[in-house]
Amino acid sequence: MDSYTTYTFFLTKPTAEVISKFSNVVKISPFYYTPGEYSPKIFPYNPVLRWNEDNFGPLWIPSKGATVPIDTSNLGLYERIIDVYEANDLKVEGSTILINNVPATTYKFKMDYYWMMGDNRHNSADSRYWGFVPEDHIVGKPKFIWLSINKEAQGLKKIRLKRMFMKVK
Repeated sequence: MDSYTTYTFFLTKPTAEVISKFSNVVKISPFYYTPGEYSPKIFPYNPVLRWNEDNFGPLWIPSKGATVPIDTSNLGLYERIIDVYEANDLKVEGSTILINNVPATTYKFKMDYYWMMGDNRHNSADSRYWGFVPEDHIVGKPKFIWLSINKEAQGLKKIRLKRMFMKVK
């Protein structure tokens, strides 16, 4: 709820149409962030990038053995990887980046990283919020699609039978 008279819901178009007919509903309108609008809860939490839930990137995903130039303008993208996930001592003194007490202008990644996206775009806490996922944090992989729902369909047509129990490649 944004105020006492405004509420935010994640709705399908058919559901929005039904609710719009309620006597106490004045207006229903879709909400999207505009390009260039900064959202402070979005990785890497940098107002210069001006990224938001709907307008994100471009973003390069680090891979094992790849080397990237680093400076204070892009360090926010890789800081957690360098310092936490790959166990280096990272410090910034002015415009100088120190990795294990050695000045650095590049960084070579020790692991592969992944970008995880939720399937409920506006109601998923995913990599847009917490950033890259290191390979050693992945504990499993999908084997098959258990259930596939089409939220725009009605009744039993909502269930996508052709997708259920399909193997994930």
